[in-house]
Amino acid sequence: MGVKASISGIGLWTPANTITNEELVESYNSWAEEYNRKNKEAIQNGALESKPFSSAEFIQKASGIKQRYVYEKEGVLDIARMRPKIAVRDDVQLSHQAEIAVNAAKAALESARKTSNDIDLVIVACAYTQRSYPAIAIEVQAELGIKGHAFDMLVACSSATFGLQRAVDSISAGSSKGVLVINPELTSPQVNYEDRDSHFIFGDVATALVVEPGSEVVSDHAFEVLGVQCVTEYSNNIRSNFGYITHATDEDPYANDKLFHQNGRKVFKEVCPMAAAHIEGHIHSLNIQSDAVNRWWLHQANINMNTLIIKRLLGRDAAAEEAPIVLDEYANTASAGSIIALAKHHVDMPSGALGVLCSFGAGYSIGSLILRKH
Repeated sequence: MGVKASISGIGLWTPANTITNEELVESYNSWAEEYNRKNKEAIQNGALESKPFSSAEFIQKASGIKQRYVYEKEGVLDIARMRPKIAVRDDVQLSHQAEIAVNAAKAALESARKTSNDIDLVIVACAYTQRSYPAIAIEVQAELGIKGHAFDMLVACSSATFGLQRAVDSISAGSSKGVLVINPELTSPQVNYEDRDSHFIFGDVATALVVEPGSEVVSDHAFEVLGVQCVTEYSNNIRSNFGYITHATDEDPYANDKLFHQNGRKVFKEVCPMAAAHIEGHIHSLNIQSDAVNRWWLHQANINMNTLIIKRLLGRDAAAEEAPIVLDEYANTASAGSIIALAKHHVDMPSGALGVLCSFGAGYSIGSLILRKH
């Protein structure tokens, strides 16, 4: 049977800077107006397409997003730059991504009432890492003084749940005594702020979870992991092509296709039924019916996706407390979204209450955990 794993600590670090829809739209529309003015002749003769304008109302209706947090606000709204201005750090300084990871990890350890001595595995699981190597996870491990091993894992918006699967497996097999799964989602550098259809989607955040044997739990709020399932199915509909190979292909390493881009309509049409079927199959495999689940912590990409998935599972609209939404405040934070929902909406749950933690995204990839409150 193996050791039963539990999530015993939850950490959330939120950047100090916010950008509202109104701020973002004002900047984008000013940039679009300037672009159209500069390229008026080429647009008129059909060589270029004019840039469309946006509105805060369009963004909220399309996504449910009202604002987002960003690690560095300077530069994002500057129409001469349209990207964050992040200071360079040399090799002996703690990297930006490791810093936010450490912030979330410390909060998770405090929540679990554990120290670095209780951890021997660190997994940094996120959509992007700021470098190829050494692993951000190993840098975090060193900063926290943890003995053991660490590695990075990139599975786009499903990174958190896929990382949790590895953590649960390590605890169940007895190969780890305690695991930190950290999601430092520094997404803003990969946003194309010149694209009306995607410039509003992402925000920055860092989350972390402590996973340990249930018998070792001493925290006030913990969850036994009843089951974990992950699945992938290849799709080109969500991509980010940035990579070192552009050094050899002579392409523009920062061209539009190297930043985040997607076919949103296809993603919505294909992922919603796939995610609903995955969750339903997972809970049924544990002889749990949908109406027995007290809380649904779903990936926070688009409110319309979440509404449709929950309706397919429950046969009705969910109450706000059943399927909490945080993307209105945080926007899409890649793999961290469902963890933010868990962090902000779990204290009120009584012992024995059931919850489903699920992420879905590029790949396609879907990961889910069935949790029971201690």
